[in-house]
Amino acid sequence: MKAIHEKRLARVQADMVRSGMDQLIVSDPDALWYLTGETVDPGERLAVLVIDSGGSLFWVKNALFTAAAEGDIPVLAVRDGENGIQTLAEDLGPGVIGIDKNWPSHFLLELMAACPRTYVEGSGPVDRARAVKDAEEIRLMRESSAVNDRCMARLAAWLRAGVTEREAAEYLRTLYKEEGCEDVSFPPIIAFGPHGADPHHTVSDAALAPGASVLIDIGGRKNRYCSDMTRTYFFGDVPEEIRRVHAVVCKACETAEALVRPGVPLTDLDRAARSVIEDAGYGGQFTHRLGHFIGQSDHEAGEVSGASPLAAEPGMIFSIEPGIYLPGKFGVRIEDLVLVTETGADILNRLPHSPFIEEARL
Repeated sequence: MKAIHEKRLARVQADMVRSGMDQLIVSDPDALWYLTGETVDPGERLAVLVIDSGGSLFWVKNALFTAAAEGDIPVLAVRDGENGIQTLAEDLGPGVIGIDKNWPSHFLLELMAACPRTYVEGSGPVDRARAVKDAEEIRLMRESSAVNDRCMARLAAWLRAGVTEREAAEYLRTLYKEEGCEDVSFPPIIAFGPHGADPHHTVSDAALAPGASVLIDIGGRKNRYCSDMTRTYFFGDVPEEIRRVHAVVCKACETAEALVRPGVPLTDLDRAARSVIEDAGYGGQFTHRLGHFIGQSDHEAGEVSGASPLAAEPGMIFSIEPGIYLPGKFGVRIEDLVLVTETGADILNRLPHSPFIEEARL
């Protein structure tokens, strides 16, 4: 096993001890790769890593997933038709067993019947480890965000009157492919005019016309790590209200970003951005939390909200994305990814918040 995985497992095991968890069953493919370096996507079959708080660990997985396995973790292999849950039950120790949050209920219910123990929701130790990125993850997140900057700039420069949201999304996918991404982080949100008032708009055949706002929320997955960024542009001359709202949202975003440093409660960031928008008279139109954590998944455990129990720690990466949404008119959102450093913060997105597209593009 590589040293990086040993360090990650040690962090998880130490957290298990603090949480009173004797063993932890991990099934999430992203978590399995994070902890072992093995890519396992079991579908309906069984594949779990069992971590003991005392330091040992072993796999229980279908034999189909053992051929390409690397490393020195013991494997209990089961074939199709064999009872893998019984094999797992026979090798669990006494005490409290943690189960990660996305393990199918039919596996859990069968295990609970075969092996009476105290079972708890056990995602915390892995989630907390993944929330604080190590040096290699930070490198990959910087690289992924740089790709996103380039793709956003190229997409904005490509826009023309008559282009549809769907066509823009398809063009964007080709840009990510050219940059070596495996896929998009999430379905691109490209919203023209009134569609921008829907924070999770699905692209349509609506065509771009001069005088519209253009909200673009996009991300690509490169070397397993996701990017995410939102910009709102003006396609030509737009009403003064859109310009005013854009300036408010930019101020809210930049105010929150300027506060990020180790030890700052994440609730303070949400409150700071929300106050800017409330003072401008649009508090009721900022309808979501300020941000979310990100890494292998575009939304990982942890959020920047008024209810978050977390404080900023070096290595955390999360979004700052205030927005104002006026149904039937337009929406404006600005989003950056922020890395908490030892002394402050580093904004991973370098693309300016400027809303202007060259008039030559009309």
